[in-house]
Amino acid sequence: MISDLIYYLLPALLILIPAAFHLRAKKKVSAIHHAVLKEAQDAGLTEPPSLHPVVDLSICMGSGACVRACPEKALGVIKGKGVLINPTHCIGHGACAPACPVGAIKLVFGTEKRGMDIPQVDPDFQTNIPGIFIAGELGGMGLIRNAIRQGTHAVKAITSRPHGKADYDLLIIGAGPAGIAASLAAKEAGLNYVTVEQEDSLGGTTYHYPRNKLVMTAPMRLPLIGEIKVREISKEELMEIWQGILDKATPNIRFSERMEEITPVNGIFSVRTNKATYSTASVLLAIGRRGTPRKLGAKGEEQAKVVYRLIEADQYRGKHVLVVGGGDSALEAALDIANEPGTHVTLSYRGKAFDRVKPKNRARLAEAIAENRIEQLLESTVREIGVDNIALKHGDDILERPNDAVIVCAGGELPTPMLKKMGVQVDTRYGE
Repeated sequence: MISDLIYYLLPALLILIPAAFHLRAKKKVSAIHHAVLKEAQDAGLTEPPSLHPVVDLSICMGSGACVRACPEKALGVIKGKGVLINPTHCIGHGACAPACPVGAIKLVFGTEKRGMDIPQVDPDFQTNIPGIFIAGELGGMGLIRNAIRQGTHAVKAITSRPHGKADYDLLIIGAGPAGIAASLAAKEAGLNYVTVEQEDSLGGTTYHYPRNKLVMTAPMRLPLIGEIKVREISKEELMEIWQGILDKATPNIRFSERMEEITPVNGIFSVRTNKATYSTASVLLAIGRRGTPRKLGAKGEEQAKVVYRLIEADQYRGKHVLVVGGGDSALEAALDIANEPGTHVTLSYRGKAFDRVKPKNRARLAEAIAENRIEQLLESTVREIGVDNIALKHGDDILERPNDAVIVCAGGELPTPMLKKMGVQVDTRYGE
């Protein structure tokens, strides 16, 4: 009798016991993902910067395929449903949507709270202004492979345009992935072109990513070069590839040259930079959405010791450094420099508190301040930057500090006003 009961119960137990362990594991994962989401919400880090997923909860079955496909760990599963748990980590890889087995994920621009400006372009990436094209991140697509495809495609369309009496057939602005691809395509097509880049190196937005950040998850094909078979490579590895391309293909790229104005003149365009003025039949804007670094407007800011990003912290070893800004990039720059021997770091921010920063950075900063490795000055602004000192306004006081370098992490000025001034039509997307 008992043996018969065991005979019938055993199959059920073989099903129920693994199911119980599976349910327990799912609850544990759900709790972990919920903690990540709460941390992001508490830090105010709830707005994705670019293209991002929206999950249809009425369809989602919580398979977790989207979570596994996301290289940035931006997605999670909470109570059996997919959720964007780390919104600011999402940079538009888009791998989650095709990974979903039930098609519950849609990729959108902007959110209900924060709209995202997207310029109108046709299938050839030409704007409503004939002769002005946009490719890459400025058009809303942050993926490197998409930027490369768009830059290449745009140049193919440009080759068929009349060139008139302009000095150049094409002027490309920006040497990120879209600009590099466009430069190679222009050279391959035999166009008389020039590319200007405001930074002193290749890479565009990629150049500003943190060390060892995963930046690519699929192979890319470049004009003149062919297919580059790489997967899941870091920022540093990609920068080496870009430099190899520059050495091999020698595209006509002029660095440290910032575009300042584009003016239509008799069917062509006059493009003024900080170094020259160009006459061109077509313009391809391959710039990032962060645009030009936001300046302080302080006296002495034009000095070479003032920069707008941290590349290597060890170059500031033994120096007096001022870091300006209130976001994660500012805190991380100050912390990295403070870890170098003999540095004296002052962190200045105009706000009363650091509101939108990761809790880990906040904790690390508090520790560094307690150890006298960083001087924090909230509600302060830079009044003047001298050759070997700085003056800061802090309340009613003017504070002077010795200074060898200033790093400004105040974000970038979006190029939307520039586009609208040229007449380029821009739509604001709210989660669509």
